[in-house]
Amino acid sequence: MNLLRRLRRLPGPRTLRARLTVGLVVLLAVSCAAVGVAAVLELDGFLTGRLDQQLQQTGVSFPESLEHGNIKPTDHDGDEHGDTRRQAAGTFGARLLNGQVTNAALIPSGNNPDLTVGLTARDRASLAEVPANGRGHTVRLSSMGDYRLMAWPGRDGDVLITGLPLEPVKATVHRLEGVAAGVFGLALAAAGVAGALWVRWSLRPLSRVAATATRVSELPLASGEVALPPRAPEADPRSEVGRMATAFNRMLGHVEDALTKRHASEERLRSFAADASHELRTPVASVRGHAELALLHPGPLPPEITRALERIAAESSRMGEMVDDLLLLARLDAGRPLERHPVDLTRLTLDAVTDARAAGPDHRWTLDLPEEPVTVTGDTHRLQQVLANLLANARLHTPVGTKVTVTLEADGRAGVLQVHDDGPGIPADIQPGVFERFTRADHRRRADASGGGAGLGLSIVAAVVEAHGGTVTLESAPGSTTFMVGLPLG
Repeated sequence: MNLLRRLRRLPGPRTLRARLTVGLVVLLAVSCAAVGVAAVLELDGFLTGRLDQQLQQTGVSFPESLEHGNIKPTDHDGDEHGDTRRQAAGTFGARLLNGQVTNAALIPSGNNPDLTVGLTARDRASLAEVPANGRGHTVRLSSMGDYRLMAWPGRDGDVLITGLPLEPVKATVHRLEGVAAGVFGLALAAAGVAGALWVRWSLRPLSRVAATATRVSELPLASGEVALPPRAPEADPRSEVGRMATAFNRMLGHVEDALTKRHASEERLRSFAADASHELRTPVASVRGHAELALLHPGPLPPEITRALERIAAESSRMGEMVDDLLLLARLDAGRPLERHPVDLTRLTLDAVTDARAAGPDHRWTLDLPEEPVTVTGDTHRLQQVLANLLANARLHTPVGTKVTVTLEADGRAGVLQVHDDGPGIPADIQPGVFERFTRADHRRRADASGGGAGLGLSIVAAVVEAHGGTVTLESAPGSTTFMVGLPLG
């Protein structure tokens, strides 16, 4: 179980190409191993069978010469009971009586006439277990190695055993194993290289589909006009890869149609917002002017009329600001270029905090500026609007007494502006869309906030910063809210 768990934890091939190649090599390795094992077993059985035939042909000529204790090769030459002539070198002979080995001899190689052989107690017990049925049995003898033995009943109630060494058989089998391992190893290596090339060639259409999908994933699909890359090359529609490429191209076509329709809808909406904002500026200004003119009437006015005119003037003023914001967003969406000249961000920050301190004297304002001025390239009026919106957001949506800290510093190639307050924080469900248009919290951070904007302030901040090539982020939790703006240095 532990081995299986370890094998499962081993990192396997991750790509389809690697998996197919590894699978091909593994299947070929299993096939080669099966062929090799079958060949080795067949050869071992064949050679062992030849030994058994040789033992049956020679019979008990040699062990019969041991029946009466004579073990010299010349003592029984021509004897009717057997001799050692025509016996192969290494032939073993033994005589057993009542399960005990009485004589044992070995025909040596060369001119050595000594036929004696030393047997251990374990060897004698192994020889006693060989059945006298004239069939081959493999026995390991301590001083001589593995032998193929045959036993027959003798003439004197004894058992005669003859045998031949298995070393030549083992040497031949081992040689076959080495040759097979080398040949199969080369075959596996060649098959692995050829299989990898074949799989790579077969999966080229899939690789092209993946490359096309990667290019599509890198496109800014969230908004604006999107030009999709060329379609993936078509492959054989009868193959799985070909069907997938066709389906992928069809999906890209649907996506492109949907993006085109969405872009057209966005353009119509932006055009409407721009036109509506432009057309509303005049009547809103007219309403505000008439309200202010009525308030300047020298004669006495009833308090109710005065109050109504003041509300008309205030709301028309707020509506005018909203129209200006919508018109600004429409212009930014249309990609109209902003002014580009050096802007002293340090001076803008100092002026913005001064204005915020005058508008919100009940808040505690802290300013942290660097010793050297921070200069960026951009539109002075729009950057001033970014600072004003961030500080107004901190002032309007935090309770009285909240500490607001504005920090400016140069960080590498960017000027970093942070507006931090220790108010109650922005609700977590509002944070993901806080820079979207018309986003307003259901439960405001400031319980006694009056009025309230249309939810365009932070969206203008994000649009202006993006138009300057910068970034704006938010980190908020109860007791700590930080807006961070990064702008490229001039």
